[in-house]
Amino acid sequence: MQAALAPRYDTLLKNARGFFLILFLAVLAARMCHLDILWAEETLPLATAAQMIHGKALYRDVWFDKPPLLTWTYLVWGARDGVPLRVAGALYALLACWLAWRFARDLWGWREGYWAAALLAFFLVFDLPSSVTPLAADLVMLAPHLAAIWLAWRGRALASGVAAGVAFLINVKALFVLAACAVVLGQRGLPLLAAGFVLPNALAAAWLAGQGALRAYYEQVWAWGRLYAGSTFVERPLLNGIERTAHWIGFHGGLVVAAVWFWWCDAKAERIRWAAWAALSCAAVVLGWRFFPRYYFQILPVAVMAAARGFTLLGRKRAIAVAALLLIPLVRFGPRYAMLARDLAAGRPHQWVDLAMDQDSRKAAALARGMARPGDTLFVWGYRPEIFVYTGMTAGTRFLDCQPLTGVPADRHLTQSQPVESEATRAHRAELAGTHPSLVLDGLGPLNPRLAIGAFDDLRPWLAQYELAATTPFTRVYVRKPPAR
Repeated sequence: MQAALAPRYDTLLKNARGFFLILFLAVLAARMCHLDILWAEETLPLATAAQMIHGKALYRDVWFDKPPLLTWTYLVWGARDGVPLRVAGALYALLACWLAWRFARDLWGWREGYWAAALLAFFLVFDLPSSVTPLAADLVMLAPHLAAIWLAWRGRALASGVAAGVAFLINVKALFVLAACAVVLGQRGLPLLAAGFVLPNALAAAWLAGQGALRAYYEQVWAWGRLYAGSTFVERPLLNGIERTAHWIGFHGGLVVAAVWFWWCDAKAERIRWAAWAALSCAAVVLGWRFFPRYYFQILPVAVMAAARGFTLLGRKRAIAVAALLLIPLVRFGPRYAMLARDLAAGRPHQWVDLAMDQDSRKAAALARGMARPGDTLFVWGYRPEIFVYTGMTAGTRFLDCQPLTGVPADRHLTQSQPVESEATRAHRAELAGTHPSLVLDGLGPLNPRLAIGAFDDLRPWLAQYELAATTPFTRVYVRKPPAR
């Protein structure tokens, strides 16, 4: 019997390899359309990793408000942008698709596995470019999220805990993944789940302690993170959440309809586990009351898995009708890839308002490179870490952005100036005033004068050591004055 099944299995495996090759090439092509673009959510981990390559220790020497594994990931390809970054993004998407495929195949069969991988790849391309392209915290957590739930479903509590622990070293919202794993495993699996979760985090804590960075890690990731999560800039967050969730459902209508069909027809035996996973994923999106599009990556794994089964249960005709809903995101987001590809092929700059800040950063970086001498250092005021990437310069302070100096989170500092914290920010500005970077770029003042670097009384004497050398529409470039003779 086993000998008879072997040829069929080999054929299925061969087809799977071809399927994933096509999937990878499609995702890679989409990522390569963003070859000369850096999105805001990838700039800080990329710039932080570059500073680590310059010899700086994470948290101790570089302020970074995300868990460590996010920026450690960028070290794998040398913290380079361009082709290495986009190939890495495509490979990571392929890993997540493979995990979805294995999960669905183990639960139901090969057909559901293909649906799961294809649907995940589709929505990692046809969604808001600023969300699906960057290897940011919410996206990078996708693979360990899938792995943790898959392993929990298989009853492998320790391995599930390790995967959830790895996710936690990328994004603190992995606590919701851990809770979902606990529900899937049941009470008997909790001790091993907890042990697995602690293991990677204990190793990371030991490493940070050895670097003298453990206290700074707490201050930057947890103390600042708590202030950030506890203060939303949205006036009516509930209404905003309803609107954005409705938009997400509209663009993911194919997923939602197929997932509901699965829930109605086939989830009875496992309804509690599916409901818990979905509810906890939704709760993670609500946390912080911001509802940014990238936050919905927390829902994508459970939606993709349920929809994969739902499409097979719909039957061919109904599945085709529901799959037609995928035309909505395809038509909405597909043309942009074609426009970007044409611009790259023609060697012309992109005409896209979403790229105005990135294009200004490239201009400012070019000016800074032209003024810098070997060994010069840089400080950038604002949230413009991409300037460090484009210049390749070493930071002259441990601050790569001005959030810890103003107390105003980057999600609002272009239009608002009310800080969420004042005491620590004064101490951080005093620390800044004791440093002497060669160049200072103010990438916030031209956009919000109330938060310009010169608007802070305690920084004016320090800024007086510099002279304005050049400007771009969104940036002022200051050069340190030569010492008086």
